[in-house]
This record gives sequence, C-alpha cells and structure tokens, in this order.
Amino acid sequence: MHAFDYIRAASLAEAERLLGSDPEAKLLAGGQTLLPAWKHGLNAPSLLIDLQDIGGLSELSIERDTITVGAMARHAKVARLEDSGATGLAMLAAGIADPQVRNLGTIGGSIANNDPAADYPAAVLGLNATVITNRRAIAADRFFTDLFSTALEPDEIIVAVRFPKVLRAGYFKVANPASGYVTVGAFVADFGDHVRVAINGARTCVYRDEACERLLSEDLSTDALHDYAVAPDNLNDDLHASANYRAHLIPRAIARAIQRLNETPS
Repeated sequence: MHAFDYIRAASLAEAERLLGSDPEAKLLAGGQTLLPAWKHGLNAPSLLIDLQDIGGLSELSIERDTITVGAMARHAKVARLEDSGATGLAMLAAGIADPQVRNLGTIGGSIANNDPAADYPAAVLGLNATVITNRRAIAADRFFTDLFSTALEPDEIIVAVRFPKVLRAGYFKVANPASGYVTVGAFVADFGDHVRVAINGARTCVYRDEACERLLSEDLSTDALHDYAVAPDNLNDDLHASANYRAHLIPRAIARAIQRLNETPS
C-alpha cells in the first residue's frame, strides 16, 4: 500500500479546508465503498479525512413534514425509523447488504459514490429528497448525474439528506446472489397527487421511470403494469445480467415495490 496521511477532522470547516488543500484527498465516512476500491487499486488517496468525530453529522431529525438524516448516519440507524412517513426509507435501509455493512455504512458515503448498484440513490430520487452540503441544497433530480458521478464539487461535503414524508412508499430489489448488490431495484413513492418511481441497478445511474409514473399516478396498483414493458436500450449489459434480462426485471421489481407499498401503514 502506498504512503498516505490520515486526519480525523474535528469540524466541518477543518474537513473542508483539508479537502480543498489536496486534490488527491478522500473523505472517509463508513468506508464500505472507499476501502474495497482502494484495496483493488481503483483509487490511491494521498490524504484520508475521517469525518466520524464531527458532531451532528449522524443525527436524525423528524419534523412534521420532513425527516432529515445526517450524512454519517449508519444504515442500521435509518432502518430503525418508526415514523410512518419514513416506512419506505427504513425498509430500504434494513435490506442493505448485511449487519456488518449496515452498522458501518453511511447514507452520505453511499450517495456521494453513486454506484448504480447501490440502494440509497433509489430512495433519495424516489422520495424527491434534498441533499444538503456545506454550501448549498441540491434537489435529487439534479444530484445524480452519471456513473459514479454527482453534482458535488470537488471540495463539497454532504452534511445531510432531507426527505419529505410521503403517504406510502415501497422498495424492492433483485440482488446479485453472490455480492448482494442491486441487479435491478425499484422505489415507488405515493405523494397523494402523484407518484415517483426510481430505478437503480439498470443503467449507469439511478433514474426516474417517468412513463411508469404517469401510469401509476392514475392507478397505483399492479394492474396498471399489465401492458407495461421496458426496452433494453441504454440498460446495463454485463456479466451479472444482460440488458434484455434487466428490461424483463424492471416491471416486476416495480410491481413488487407496489405490493410492499400497499403493506405499509399510511
């Protein structure tokens, strides 16, 4: 392993200063993506900035209409949310990987990496969340841009994610049996006057299925998907699943997400 420096930042201001001082610096949140990528030679940070000592970044705040999740909140903590407006979010968090990962991984680290096979981007986009950074608020529709890419500037740090409470939400994923990563997943959220559908695992980046949203906004049931089909164009085609297979899975993942949505309290 190459030589590197390690600093546990005491404040957000210190982390921002350190990140801006070295273009090869990396932030360490839960490390569940960064450390394996490092092990396999996919990155080589000269400076590792640990965020775990910064106060307030792991807090959850439940208000009347919103739930704010600190960037350093562990998946296991989010999975224990009991507010009915967060049932879909808690459901998703409870199904991430295994207990070891859920007790170390963070929402900030997950969405900053924007792995197409990660779970959290589907909740952020499906629930129309707002990503709060040390500089600004970024709407979910503008945050995820491409494979492993987001709207974050090089020295920008995620502080929290603010989710609106919804009437109902459900998430279902077809996971790779070996790794547990998402082959195809669907997050369906009922806002009362409209529905949002986010698909992960199928393309290079999480995306909204707007055609399906229009169908489900008229009839939020699996019956609405009777004639619904997805073309394989622009879908991932790799050793885990072909584009045709992912096209086959998407309507079925959406249907299962609807079933889970209907099982949640409203």
